[in-house]
Amino acid sequence: MLNNYQIIDADCHVLEPFELWEKYLEPEFKSHALLPDLTVDGEKIFHKFSEELKADAFGRMIQNHPLSVFKNFNPESQVNVIKKMGADIAFLYPTIGLWLFAVDTMDAKLAGGFIRAYNNWLRDFCSYDPQVLRGVGAINRHDPDEMVPELRRIAEFGWKAVMVFSHPIKGRLLSDPAYEPFWSECEQLDIAVGLHGSTHARAPITGGDRFNTMFAMHACSHPLEQMMALLALIEGGVLERHPHLRVGILESGCGWVPYWLWRLDREYKEFAWEVKDNVKMKPSEYFRRQCFVSMEPSEAYLQDVIHYIGTDNLILGSDYPHIDYELETLKDTVALEDRLSKKTVQKILWDNPARFYGVS
Repeated sequence: MLNNYQIIDADCHVLEPFELWEKYLEPEFKSHALLPDLTVDGEKIFHKFSEELKADAFGRMIQNHPLSVFKNFNPESQVNVIKKMGADIAFLYPTIGLWLFAVDTMDAKLAGGFIRAYNNWLRDFCSYDPQVLRGVGAINRHDPDEMVPELRRIAEFGWKAVMVFSHPIKGRLLSDPAYEPFWSECEQLDIAVGLHGSTHARAPITGGDRFNTMFAMHACSHPLEQMMALLALIEGGVLERHPHLRVGILESGCGWVPYWLWRLDREYKEFAWEVKDNVKMKPSEYFRRQCFVSMEPSEAYLQDVIHYIGTDNLILGSDYPHIDYELETLKDTVALEDRLSKKTVQKILWDNPARFYGVS
């Protein structure tokens, strides 16, 4: 709690230890375990991530989180940081998994092995303090046949959310018919879907084919892939067929949302006849009905965004412990009450993410 606000960190991350893979991988996959040099079977799991970037990221990690580094980012250190930030609950997404689970050329069965190992490890990690640490399950988009069984398994853990990459995997958009049973099961089980991007992953991610710096690739990958992911869910009829599906659009800011909804509504006005089987109302109405987007307190145009989309669809994530994480994120959001009103800040910090994640 911070300044009398209960707070849900809607996008926090763990840092997976390398011993995870040796300990949790099923026997048939142990010989393919991820190595400390971030390779699997001699292949790097990342794209265009230079030695200079590695050194910069590691240096910032030591500087920003010395106690967590000392404790190898164990669950005790995770809870300590979450409480220091002022959050009461944190929903946990992967770090290394953002590269590992996204390798587009990986064998589908091996990808499933890594994902089950991660989910089992995260279940044990969260057991340290299940009131604070809330798991968000990973899912194997490489093999659509594995998606529903794994979704049911993580639901048995008591988890209320699953992470889905916003970019294509194995050539499939989020609207691919192969995923239809998965969307149906998410809706049936009342599982929220957190769309998350990944920079430098070995996958067809916007910007990765034309830029070489993190400056450019990171600027492109998150917002542009999220824009197209939302479009795929609308244009492909996923949100039309599954009106109770809840989708969170994470780590891309919210400033693009008014423009993108305006643009899609305009295109729909002209070309509704072309998508009439899948899109039966304005795209902006699908967003308002069932989508949530994470904001950043430093976005100067928040009042304008709220004027356009309202206050019911904004949530907040700290992005701990990544290099763009800022300790003061939650405090800076609380400070917005002078501009946005206490009621709006309360919605962003608790009411909206509680509704998204199904927190009582």
